[in-house]
Amino acid sequence: MKVFVVFFLAIASASAGVLPQDIAVHPLDSIAAPSIEGRITNGNKAATNQFPYQVGLSFKSSSGSWWCGGSIIADTWVLTAAHCTKGASSVTIYYGSTVSTSAKLTKKVSSSKFVQHSGYNAATLRNDISLIQTPSVKFTAAINKIALPTIASSYSSFAGQTAIASGWGKTSDAAISTTSNLQYAELQVITNAVCQQTFGSIITSGVICVASTNKKSTCQGDSGGPLALNSKLIGVTSFVSAKGCEKNTPAGFTRVTSYLDWIKTKSGVSY
Repeated sequence: MKVFVVFFLAIASASAGVLPQDIAVHPLDSIAAPSIEGRITNGNKAATNQFPYQVGLSFKSSSGSWWCGGSIIADTWVLTAAHCTKGASSVTIYYGSTVSTSAKLTKKVSSSKFVQHSGYNAATLRNDISLIQTPSVKFTAAINKIALPTIASSYSSFAGQTAIASGWGKTSDAAISTTSNLQYAELQVITNAVCQQTFGSIITSGVICVASTNKKSTCQGDSGGPLALNSKLIGVTSFVSAKGCEKNTPAGFTRVTSYLDWIKTKSGVSY
């Protein structure tokens, strides 16, 4: 399946007249690192309560389990990636964790509470966004929501600004073990035109990209996690280079401003 997706993306980009220099894959499908769990590569260790909106998501299905990140956007809603919810039968949500094994609160939710975007396409990576309806949680210093961007910011590319991605997992492409400590990295947003020079026509208006320098990037297990700017959620971790997370190539996120109406319609959460 992975080979098919890579081949499809290459053909699609070529037919659109934009020949990619690299192939984008979801972090869960990364070829360079076979583990399905991962973290921000070469990032910094998060302080207690630094990212109260970050949750860990342990998905289960009949064929296995996998780890993703997510963002609290309301006391009964978590936002994550469609490639995380796809195929899962349930998820255990870890709230208020700096150390992944020491959550302040956990909630198990069945797939009946997943709202996966109906237009999600695993081959083109389009519409990579899902909502999870949860039992109500009480907000504290360790557990709190992150605001959605305003509708007015839909016209901003955010290019040149420094955003923060966070998540758990591996320290590098070569690592075989994961870290239990939440990590984060400050990453500069780039224009879609620059990102297209690497990945071609899969970079659409529904995508936001960041530059990767000094081997800092999102990686396996960061899937579905937040990209935050000025205390607003602007991205959902979606894809990295098929070559690996430490190749200093752009990383891609679902652009939240492109889905504000969808989020409001499905959850009632407004910007």
